[in-house]
Amino acid sequence: MIPRAGISHPSGPRRSGEGGNALVESAVSIVVYLLLLFGIVDFGRALYTYHFVSEAAREATRWAAVNGETCRDDNSCDGTSPMNDGPASAANVQAYVQNIAPPGIDPTKLTTVASWPSGASICGGNAHNPGCTVEVTVSYPFNFLVPMIDATDITLSSTSQMVIAH
Repeated sequence: MIPRAGISHPSGPRRSGEGGNALVESAVSIVVYLLLLFGIVDFGRALYTYHFVSEAAREATRWAAVNGETCRDDNSCDGTSPMNDGPASAANVQAYVQNIAPPGIDPTKLTTVASWPSGASICGGNAHNPGCTVEVTVSYPFNFLVPMIDATDITLSSTSQMVIAH
């Protein structure tokens, strides 16, 4: 192809067979760009989920520590508030965590394990007494949406421990 007088092609004269190079290079570049973009979005989702799991473990531990065995003595857990509805049990802690799940987190997939590791023998015969410890572990199965990352779920988990106040 011979350029007309005064007008030249920016990259010089074209050779035959190079017409589709730009299209192929653009297609490869767009695929790499989209994978990078969706990967960033997926890792953002994972960070959002882990932040919730970590915060839920802390909040549930606080809830269980405030709702110990003696919380009724000072009427702090009289049942008028969902935060203070009596001595905490493992089922109560699980329900509390499911109730605070934000959008994007499936509450039915949350696993909460509450335990009182100090034991009843150390805490005056009841592990829910003030001065004993409560430990809450919250876990959530997370899967990435990007097909390049392993399709199996990873479990995001966080544990928190606190001394019972009431």
